[in-house]
Amino acid sequence: MTKIKICGLKSTQDISYVNALNPDYVGFVFLQGRARYISPKDAAALRTLLNPAIQSVGVFVNEPLENVASLLDEGTIQLAQLHGQEDAAYALKLKSLCHKPIMKAFIIKSKEDIRKALEFPCDYLLLDNGLGTGNTFDWSLIQDMQEIHKPFFLAGGLSPSNVKEAIQKTHPYGVDVSSGVETNGHKDYQKMKAFMDACSAATSEENKREINRVYVSS
Repeated sequence: MTKIKICGLKSTQDISYVNALNPDYVGFVFLQGRARYISPKDAAALRTLLNPAIQSVGVFVNEPLENVASLLDEGTIQLAQLHGQEDAAYALKLKSLCHKPIMKAFIIKSKEDIRKALEFPCDYLLLDNGLGTGNTFDWSLIQDMQEIHKPFFLAGGLSPSNVKEAIQKTHPYGVDVSSGVETNGHKDYQKMKAFMDACSAATSEENKREINRVYVSS
Protein backbone atom coordinates (compact mmCIF):
# COMPACT_ATOMS: atom_id res chain seq x y z
CA MET A 1 0.00 0.00 0.00
CA THR A 2 1.10 3.57 -0.68
CA LYS A 3 2.73 5.06 2.40
CA ILE A 4 0.98 8.01 4.03
CA LYS A 5 2.66 10.99 5.69
CA ILE A 6 0.65 13.60 7.57
CA CYS A 7 2.78 16.68 8.10
CA GLY A 8 2.62 19.74 10.33
CA LEU A 9 1.61 18.20 13.66
CA LYS A 10 1.68 20.65 16.59
CA SER A 11 -0.58 19.49 19.41
CA THR A 12 -1.55 16.57 21.61
CA GLN A 13 -4.86 16.53 19.75
CA ASP A 14 -3.01 16.03 16.47
CA ILE A 15 -1.16 13.12 18.05
CA SER A 16 -4.39 11.55 19.27
CA TYR A 17 -5.77 11.76 15.72
CA VAL A 18 -2.80 10.05 14.10
CA ASN A 19 -2.61 7.41 16.82
CA ALA A 20 -6.21 6.52 16.00
CA LEU A 21 -5.68 6.56 12.21
CA ASN A 22 -2.17 5.07 12.10
CA PRO A 23 -0.46 6.67 9.09
CA ASP A 24 3.05 5.50 8.28
CA TYR A 25 4.74 8.84 8.94
CA VAL A 26 4.06 12.17 10.59
CA GLY A 27 5.98 15.38 10.12
CA PHE A 28 7.24 18.08 12.48
CA VAL A 29 8.14 21.40 10.85
CA PHE A 30 11.28 22.95 12.35
CA LEU A 31 11.24 26.12 10.28
CA GLN A 32 10.67 29.20 12.43
CA GLY A 33 8.19 31.67 11.06
CA ARG A 34 5.98 29.04 9.50
CA ALA A 35 2.43 28.52 10.78
CA ARG A 36 3.14 24.88 11.61
CA TYR A 37 6.50 25.48 13.31
CA ILE A 38 7.16 23.42 16.41
CA SER A 39 10.13 23.74 18.74
CA PRO A 40 12.47 20.78 19.20
CA LYS A 41 11.42 20.61 22.85
CA ASP A 42 7.71 20.43 22.04
CA ALA A 43 8.30 17.92 19.24
CA ALA A 44 10.23 15.67 21.63
CA ALA A 45 7.32 15.79 24.06
CA LEU A 46 4.80 14.90 21.35
CA ARG A 47 7.03 12.08 20.11
CA THR A 48 6.70 10.37 23.51
CA LEU A 49 2.91 10.30 23.00
CA LEU A 50 3.09 9.02 19.44
CA ASN A 51 2.54 5.36 18.59
CA PRO A 52 6.11 4.03 18.26
CA ALA A 53 5.16 2.27 15.02
CA ILE A 54 4.60 5.66 13.35
CA GLN A 55 7.83 7.23 12.14
CA SER A 56 8.35 10.93 12.77
CA VAL A 57 9.97 13.11 10.13
CA GLY A 58 11.67 16.45 10.72
CA VAL A 59 11.20 19.12 8.06
CA PHE A 60 14.18 21.48 7.76
CA VAL A 61 15.21 24.39 5.57
CA ASN A 62 18.94 25.13 5.56
CA GLU A 63 19.19 24.10 9.20
CA PRO A 64 22.67 23.81 10.75
CA LEU A 65 23.67 20.20 10.31
CA GLU A 66 24.39 19.65 14.00
CA ASN A 67 20.79 20.61 14.91
CA VAL A 68 19.36 18.03 12.53
CA ALA A 69 21.80 15.38 13.73
CA SER A 70 20.85 16.06 17.34
CA LEU A 71 17.14 15.49 16.72
CA LEU A 72 17.91 12.26 14.86
CA ASP A 73 20.27 10.99 17.54
CA GLU A 74 17.83 11.80 20.35
CA GLY A 75 15.03 9.91 18.59
CA THR A 76 12.70 12.91 18.27
CA ILE A 77 12.67 12.12 14.56
CA GLN A 78 13.61 9.03 12.58
CA LEU A 79 14.00 10.70 9.21
CA ALA A 80 15.22 14.13 8.03
CA GLN A 81 13.34 15.92 5.25
CA LEU A 82 15.48 18.64 3.64
CA HIS A 83 13.63 21.48 1.91
CA GLY A 84 16.30 24.09 1.36
CA GLN A 85 19.52 24.48 -0.60
CA GLU A 86 21.23 21.60 1.20
CA ASP A 87 23.76 20.10 -1.19
CA ALA A 88 25.09 16.58 -1.65
CA ALA A 89 27.96 17.19 0.78
CA TYR A 90 25.48 18.21 3.49
CA ALA A 91 23.40 15.07 2.95
CA LEU A 92 26.40 12.76 2.92
CA LYS A 93 27.81 14.31 6.10
CA LEU A 94 24.46 13.96 7.88
CA LYS A 95 24.20 10.36 6.73
CA SER A 96 27.69 9.56 8.01
CA LEU A 97 26.93 11.11 11.40
CA CYS A 98 23.54 9.53 12.05
CA HIS A 99 23.06 6.63 9.64
CA LYS A 100 19.39 7.59 9.37
CA PRO A 101 17.23 8.00 6.24
CA ILE A 102 17.19 11.32 4.41
CA MET A 103 14.44 12.72 2.21
CA LYS A 104 15.17 15.62 -0.14
CA ALA A 105 12.42 17.83 -1.52
CA PHE A 106 12.49 19.12 -5.07
CA ILE A 107 10.22 21.59 -6.83
CA ILE A 108 9.09 19.96 -10.05
CA LYS A 109 8.47 22.12 -13.09
CA SER A 110 9.87 19.83 -15.80
CA LYS A 111 11.16 16.33 -16.42
CA GLU A 112 14.68 17.72 -16.13
CA ASP A 113 13.91 18.65 -12.51
CA ILE A 114 13.08 15.00 -11.85
CA ARG A 115 16.28 13.81 -13.51
CA LYS A 116 18.34 16.19 -11.37
CA ALA A 117 16.51 15.02 -8.25
CA LEU A 118 17.41 11.41 -8.98
CA GLU A 119 21.11 12.30 -8.79
CA PHE A 120 20.88 13.54 -5.19
CA PRO A 121 22.32 11.19 -2.52
CA CYS A 122 19.22 10.56 -0.44
CA ASP A 123 16.99 7.64 0.47
CA TYR A 124 13.71 9.22 -0.61
CA LEU A 125 12.65 12.05 -2.87
CA LEU A 126 9.76 14.39 -2.18
CA LEU A 127 8.38 15.81 -5.41
CA ASP A 128 6.49 19.02 -4.76
CA ASN A 129 5.21 22.25 -6.26
CA GLY A 130 6.99 24.32 -3.60
CA LEU A 131 7.32 24.66 0.17
CA GLY A 132 3.77 24.68 1.51
CA THR A 133 2.07 26.22 -1.54
CA GLY A 134 -0.91 23.90 -1.30
CA ASN A 135 -0.92 23.49 -5.08
CA THR A 136 -0.31 20.44 -7.25
CA PHE A 137 2.22 20.24 -10.04
CA ASP A 138 1.77 18.61 -13.43
CA TRP A 139 1.56 14.91 -12.56
CA SER A 140 1.91 13.96 -16.22
CA LEU A 141 5.62 14.76 -15.85
CA ILE A 142 5.88 11.60 -13.75
CA GLN A 143 3.39 9.37 -15.54
CA ASP A 144 5.51 8.51 -18.56
CA MET A 145 8.91 8.51 -16.86
CA GLN A 146 10.09 4.95 -16.43
CA GLU A 147 13.48 5.80 -14.94
CA ILE A 148 12.34 6.95 -11.49
CA HIS A 149 14.31 4.29 -9.65
CA LYS A 150 14.25 5.94 -6.23
CA PRO A 151 11.20 5.82 -3.90
CA PHE A 152 9.41 9.16 -3.92
CA PHE A 153 6.70 10.90 -1.95
CA LEU A 154 4.19 12.97 -3.88
CA ALA A 155 3.34 16.30 -2.23
CA GLY A 156 1.68 19.59 -2.99
CA GLY A 157 -2.05 20.23 -3.05
CA LEU A 158 -3.12 16.73 -2.07
CA SER A 159 -6.49 16.30 -0.37
CA PRO A 160 -9.14 13.61 0.19
CA SER A 161 -10.72 14.61 -3.13
CA ASN A 162 -7.67 14.12 -5.37
CA VAL A 163 -5.25 11.74 -3.65
CA LYS A 164 -6.83 8.64 -5.17
CA GLU A 165 -6.31 10.05 -8.66
CA ALA A 166 -2.78 11.12 -7.74
CA ILE A 167 -1.82 7.62 -6.63
CA GLN A 168 -3.34 5.97 -9.68
CA LYS A 169 -1.58 8.36 -12.05
CA THR A 170 1.88 8.55 -10.49
CA HIS A 171 2.28 5.35 -8.40
CA PRO A 172 4.33 7.00 -5.65
CA TYR A 173 6.03 5.24 -2.77
CA GLY A 174 4.17 7.63 -0.49
CA VAL A 175 1.94 10.70 -0.34
CA ASP A 176 2.45 13.74 1.87
CA VAL A 177 -0.40 15.96 3.09
CA SER A 178 -0.71 18.90 5.47
CA SER A 179 -3.14 21.73 4.66
CA GLY A 180 -5.31 19.31 2.69
CA VAL A 181 -6.47 17.69 5.94
CA GLU A 182 -6.99 20.92 7.90
CA THR A 183 -9.89 23.20 8.71
CA ASN A 184 -9.07 26.77 9.70
CA GLY A 185 -5.41 25.90 10.11
CA HIS A 186 -5.97 22.92 12.40
CA LYS A 187 -5.82 19.21 11.66
CA ASP A 188 -9.31 17.83 10.99
CA TYR A 189 -9.89 14.22 12.03
CA GLN A 190 -12.62 13.58 9.45
CA LYS A 191 -10.50 14.96 6.61
CA MET A 192 -7.52 12.91 7.78
CA LYS A 193 -9.65 9.78 7.83
CA ALA A 194 -11.12 10.56 4.41
CA PHE A 195 -7.61 11.04 3.03
CA MET A 196 -6.46 7.70 4.36
CA ASP A 197 -9.61 5.96 3.12
CA ALA A 198 -9.00 7.39 -0.37
CA CYS A 199 -5.44 6.08 -0.31
CA SER A 200 -6.70 2.62 0.65
CA ALA A 201 -9.30 2.72 -2.12
CA ALA A 202 -6.65 3.61 -4.69
CA THR A 203 -4.44 0.73 -3.58
CA SER A 204 -7.36 -1.71 -3.59
CA GLU A 205 -8.25 -0.80 -7.16
CA GLU A 206 -4.63 -1.15 -8.25
CA ASN A 207 -4.46 -4.60 -6.66
CA LYS A 208 -7.66 -5.68 -8.40
CA ARG A 209 -6.33 -4.53 -11.77
CA GLU A 210 -3.08 -6.41 -11.19
CA ILE A 211 -4.97 -9.60 -10.31
CA ASN A 212 -7.06 -9.23 -13.47
CA ARG A 213 -3.92 -8.73 -15.59
CA VAL A 214 -2.37 -11.86 -14.15
CA TYR A 215 -5.60 -13.82 -14.67
CA VAL A 216 -5.99 -12.69 -18.28
CA SER A 217 -2.34 -13.31 -19.17
CA SER A 218 -2.44 -16.80 -17.71
